[in-house]
Amino acid sequence: MLNFIKHMMAFIEQEASEKVEEIDAKAEEEFNIEKGRLVQTQRVKIMEYYEKKEKQIEQHKKIQMSNLMNQARLKVLKARDDMITDLLNEARLRLAEVAKDPAQYSRLLEGLVLQGFYQLLEPKVTIRCRQQDVEIVQAAVDKNIPIYKEAVKSNIIVRIDQERFLPSGICGGVEVYNDNGKIKVSNTLESRLELMAQQMMPEIRVNLFGANPNRKFTD
Repeated sequence: MLNFIKHMMAFIEQEASEKVEEIDAKAEEEFNIEKGRLVQTQRVKIMEYYEKKEKQIEQHKKIQMSNLMNQARLKVLKARDDMITDLLNEARLRLAEVAKDPAQYSRLLEGLVLQGFYQLLEPKVTIRCRQQDVEIVQAAVDKNIPIYKEAVKSNIIVRIDQERFLPSGICGGVEVYNDNGKIKVSNTLESRLELMAQQMMPEIRVNLFGANPNRKFTD
């Protein structure tokens, strides 16, 4: 009987020991599986994090490069605009020199006055000029009235405004108004220069900076 009990106890201990080993093995297996899952999850998270960081860095580089290119482009455009402004300022200085040559300025005024007549085509006009130009403008008017009458077969009465003069600081030229003063032809030297600059600006830019390969059409 005693031997039977000992045998039974040994069997129970053996079975318990095997059960413990089985539980330990299963626990270790589950632990390894969970550890592998956690490691893989963290690896994926780390890879996603660095991929995201890499994309952010690349995007930041693109933004910085775009900003630098825009800044450089703006600097180039400003330098070009400054060059054109300097060119127009130089042209204004030369216009001022033209007005100092009586013969050359007289011929120029004759053309500006006659052009004003043709643009208005009015029977009565008023001319404004610098106060120092009244005499030379009157001479231009007297010379152009017969030319205008012959060309348009119509009379014209011209009055030089003796009360409101153009600023003495401008380079010269005239403004021609219809009888009620609502229509004006600005033929000052500055206005003619500005008009010519606007019309020739595409050509000026090409001559100074070369043709723009990105522009399909010219102004």
